[in-house]
Amino acid sequence: MDDCLQRLIDRIDSGEELQDLIPSQCIYKLVRFRLEMQAPYISKWPQALSIQAHPLNVSTSFKQRAMLVDEIWHVAGDEASDLDWYVKRTVLGGIYSTTEIYMLTDSSPEFRDTWLFLDNRVKDAFDLKKTIQEATYLAEAVGAGMGSSLQGFVGKVIQR
Repeated sequence: MDDCLQRLIDRIDSGEELQDLIPSQCIYKLVRFRLEMQAPYISKWPQALSIQAHPLNVSTSFKQRAMLVDEIWHVAGDEASDLDWYVKRTVLGGIYSTTEIYMLTDSSPEFRDTWLFLDNRVKDAFDLKKTIQEATYLAEAVGAGMGSSLQGFVGKVIQR
């Protein structure tokens, strides 16, 4: 895993494939690059996952996965330093892990179905972020409107 992370960083440093991409496209490409490194070992990957999940290896596996998702978010331009930082990395870790598991059962040519699955998960995550932002704006607008109405009501009651 460390070797694959270094190979991913080297590919990132070459830079030509990631220029002018929006964050969702960058994340898709980087996760795909990393998972493509596993393709030659796909028949043995279930055993590798079980080794990673062994209690003695969990902390190392977690650290490696955290470094991977952090690197991907940094390349995608994330500069969050609040709670959003943790949420983004948790979501990306989930996308990576579910796509990795999907890949284990994919029999399509050149993992075509896996890449479609990955694309859909990334789009879902960014759509969810947009939906949450829209709900927040709506709640703020409703709250502001209700606040004004409540102030007006209280003002009228007090005047009586």
